[in-house]
Parts: sequence; structure tokens; C-alpha cells
Amino acid sequence: MSSKKISGADLARMIDHTILKPEATPAEVEKVCREALEHNFASVCVNPAYVVLVKESLKNSTVKVCSVIGFPLGATTTGSKVRETEEAISNGAQEVDMVINVGRLKAGDFAYVEEDIRAVVETAHSKSVISKVIIETCLLSDEEKELVCMIAKKVGADFVKTSTGFSKGGATASDVALMRRVVGTAMGVKASGGIRTFAEAVLMIESGATRIGASSGVKIVQESMQQ
Repeated sequence: MSSKKISGADLARMIDHTILKPEATPAEVEKVCREALEHNFASVCVNPAYVVLVKESLKNSTVKVCSVIGFPLGATTTGSKVRETEEAISNGAQEVDMVINVGRLKAGDFAYVEEDIRAVVETAHSKSVISKVIIETCLLSDEEKELVCMIAKKVGADFVKTSTGFSKGGATASDVALMRRVVGTAMGVKASGGIRTFAEAVLMIESGATRIGASSGVKIVQESMQQ
């Protein structure tokens, strides 16, 4: 899909409009929700404390409520991630983006990583909620990226996602292409972290992304109108 073939409206429906900075105020979150409604973004992605506010702000719309889990380090216990997922869903989350335990993956403890992801995915799916698995590509070797994508696919996650946006790097086209190659057509791939322009968003889509996580969604869509 090239920039000449994707409309601003089509692109908007692929964007998770994101506000995850720790200093985000309720007023800023409400502004993001208004922007999401105006542009018909896929979702608004927030920290768990703002899920109730976002649900209220987006009521009677097609824009989904998305919450992050174990964010941004992924180093909380599996039980904590499950309880966080349950609470987020109870508060109105329709999608959850969970962070893997990167250290356990790098140590080769794949059984732990699999159970950690599975527990959140199954909790989400028990309530018909979409699950995305953040693998934090900037901290992983290509082999580790492939392994965790295969684990996420094995346990039935809906998406694999590149990054939190809070580590050493964000999404790259090569990582998105690798993830798409590993998971095939059975899963979504979300490119997130550092995507700030229309050209960058299109590159990610051309590389295999089906969802874009960005705090610059309005700017990206506005740029698309100028193409």
C-alpha cells in the first residue's frame, strides 16, 4: 500500500491515538478523545487510570477504548498483569496492550514468557477484548523478536506490537516486516513508537503494519490530506 493509495480516512481507522506520558492531565486526555472522535481513529490508548474517563468521553462512538498493561517495563508479575487487565476491562477497556517480561525472554525462560502472555490474552478474550503484545523490539535480537512473535501467535494474541515508546527506540520498518513474516496473515501487527509523520506511517503499513500507535495522529492525518 503506497501513500498514493491510502486515504486520510483509511489511515485514521488504523491509528490508536495515544496519550501515555506520566504527566498527562484529565483535560489532555479529554482533548485526545475529542480528536479521536473528530478523525474517527481506531482507538484512544491510555494508562489504566484514565480508562473510565475515556469510556465516558467516547460513549456512543465507534472509537475503541484501549489500555496498556504492565506498562512500560513489563516487569510486574503475571498475577498483577491479569488483575490490571481485569480492572481495565471492568472499567471499559475494549483493547489491551500488554508488555512482555523482556528480561525473562532474554534469559531464555520461554515458558515464563509464554505463560505471562497467555494469562493476559485469555483474560482479555474471556471478555471479547482485543489483546496486543508489546515485545519492545529495541531491546531484542532478531532471533528473540522471532521467538516472542511465535509465542504470541501460539497463545492466540490478536496483535504483536513493536514498542512502548518509552525505551531506547521505537518502530522500524525492518522490525515490522520481520514481525509480519513470522506471524503471517493470522495476526495484526502494530507499529508504535516514534511515528510522527504521514510518510513514516505509510512506510510502516507498507512493511506489514495493520495498526499504528501514535501521539501524533492528528498531524499524520492532516499531512495525508496534503498528498
